[in-house]
Amino acid sequence: MDTQGATAPTMPPPLPVRPLGPAVLGFVIDLIAVLATAIVLSALLGAAWVVWSALSAAAGDLDRFAELVKQVPPPDGIVLVWITLLAMLPTAVLFYFLRARATRAERAASHAALARPATWGWMLITSLAVLALSYGIGWIGDRLGSTPVPTNVALVEKAFDESPLFLIAFTVLLAPLYEELLFRRVLFGRLWRAGRPGLGLLLSSAAFALVHELPGMSTNPWPAMLQLWLVYGAMGATFAWVYRRTGTLWAAIGAHALNNAFACALLLSGHG
Repeated sequence: MDTQGATAPTMPPPLPVRPLGPAVLGFVIDLIAVLATAIVLSALLGAAWVVWSALSAAAGDLDRFAELVKQVPPPDGIVLVWITLLAMLPTAVLFYFLRARATRAERAASHAALARPATWGWMLITSLAVLALSYGIGWIGDRLGSTPVPTNVALVEKAFDESPLFLIAFTVLLAPLYEELLFRRVLFGRLWRAGRPGLGLLLSSAAFALVHELPGMSTNPWPAMLQLWLVYGAMGATFAWVYRRTGTLWAAIGAHALNNAFACALLLSGHG
């Protein structure tokens, strides 16, 4: 699979700017389809885990199995991380092939972009800028009395206790891959290819922020929620920018991975 983007010098002439209404409608349809697919897969995987847990505990006793199914707690910790991975990665690959598969010209342009030292420089600069921006927003929030707690903190802590190496691999390698494939290549790319890159950056970044912090799913007050959305939205916008700036999605994936690696290192050292 090739997930690369495009660079202007080696690409065909850009398509005419499409009308705003159809472009936005297509974006919304793709977003809803992505979310629906991920939710269905997550629900099926969660149900499979409950059945497997009950079967293992029942040891072949069907009467006891029926009772145990009701008692199995919902998946948490590293199990939930696995369910997230097994739902999101296939969703990302599916929609890449259905909606945003790279052309031969795009793949060639992306390979050329990766061969340029400047691309790797932008990758590093972007990752550090995102990290500094996140900490800067957090510092301003502290001064204003806002200290948000991301809704996934408890999950991450439990998963790390259960399997630290896998959680680090998930955070640094796997999550950046499927998130960039979905949010930058599929969603941002749809409006970029429609001649609306600025709108694509705005909408895909908003979707990125809302998916990470769903309204109504957090105990944070609204000022803290807005702060979290600002952090995630800024991350999404910066990764979209480096994708377009370099002409290769691998720059966004690399910047995202480096940012997560730096954040993990700071947290493990006690400076997060």
